[in-house]
Amino acid sequence: MTAANPTSWQETWTARAPERHWLLLCGFAVSVGFLLIFGAQRSVERLIEARDLLPLALYVPSLIVVHLTLVAVRFRGDQLLVAAVALLSGLGILMHYRLGAFAADTLAGALRQYALYPACMGAMLLVTLAAMRGRYRHLAASPWLWALVSLGLLAALVVTGQRYRGAIYAAGFLTPSEFLKLSVVLYLAAFIAARAAALGAWRYGVLPPARALLPLVAVWLVLCALLLWQRDLGMVAILNVVLLLLLTLGSGRIGYFLLGLAVAVGGSLILLRFFSHSARRIDAWLNPFTDPTGASWQLLQGLSGMYSGGLWGQGFGAGNPEYIPIAASDFVYAVVGEELGFFGSVLVVLFFLLLFQRGFAIALRCRGLFARLLAAGLTAVLAVQTFLNIGGVTKLIPLTGLTLPFISQGGSSLLASLMAVGLLLAISDGEPKGRGRTKRRKA
Repeated sequence: MTAANPTSWQETWTARAPERHWLLLCGFAVSVGFLLIFGAQRSVERLIEARDLLPLALYVPSLIVVHLTLVAVRFRGDQLLVAAVALLSGLGILMHYRLGAFAADTLAGALRQYALYPACMGAMLLVTLAAMRGRYRHLAASPWLWALVSLGLLAALVVTGQRYRGAIYAAGFLTPSEFLKLSVVLYLAAFIAARAAALGAWRYGVLPPARALLPLVAVWLVLCALLLWQRDLGMVAILNVVLLLLLTLGSGRIGYFLLGLAVAVGGSLILLRFFSHSARRIDAWLNPFTDPTGASWQLLQGLSGMYSGGLWGQGFGAGNPEYIPIAASDFVYAVVGEELGFFGSVLVVLFFLLLFQRGFAIALRCRGLFARLLAAGLTAVLAVQTFLNIGGVTKLIPLTGLTLPFISQGGSSLLASLMAVGLLLAISDGEPKGRGRTKRRKA
């Protein structure tokens, strides 16, 4: 859903009425969620203080600022995308508050912690404003710059990071590798768009063009080696799926996907021999009751919580997420299942599907190959990450340790995800198809 090329802010205000209505519903839904949590807290005689209202007091104005800014700059891009992100992010704030992820003793301390959300929404807005009106095309000028940024991020993390629970974090437990979801997609989109013809020229129809692929393969091997050294197999999985998707879309050759699938299966079997923690996760997935209080403890507690939620859930604030280890991070979906039930969990998945549908629809409408690949790649990153998280929590696939976009705790993940949405919004605004239908008022 996009605005119809308004030329004044009054026309934009009218054209973006659906977005305004959806954002009002988001604000109402999140407010009801907070009331339910406050009610549960009052039932255990906990007093509601001013700092308890702070998350909601920051969330609602953030939505208002985003909407009014888009109206003021006569933004013509997608409206449902903004609403889907607003609701998912609002659910994330609810979960963080519910799980005490940002517990603070004073109002000032709470303000510093909850300021993360409006700051990330502001970053999304800045990216949109900077890249809209087709300015995102400048990002295709230097694909090697994005490759260097990606490798530099990982190299700096390897040199200066500290290992904790098997992963490597930067100072302050930041995860700069989250921004690979932007820089690597920008590199792939720019590289493939500039060499699409050469990449599509397979010898005899069965052999990929080695010379055209060589620079990409060299960068990719170094990138994957650095990620594997950090034991970040989840990020390796996400980026390789996006690589195959973009190569297939950019070259028009399905062979890239089939060849990559075969390499991925063979590579996974080899990696399992060298990464014992991944082998343990697969064993816990296949045989969860072999070690129910050890390797399978988190998975079984999450499944138990979702089962206790039933169809309608126990209600916000009425569950027992304290029994699920690290619930605020990669197992937040289990808390959703316990407190909102099966229907609430399905509703969350539907909003994710709406987000992905809008992202891929934006990609399909793009006439330029770079824009199409960039929109498809950014959407695919979010979609694959969501599938790996929810699939792991529900025991559909082995656990990967990845967070759930927009909802799990993690400032770097939230910032990178919202910046990706900012780029998607900018691409939706710069569609060439819409520019030819600009209506001008008569003087």
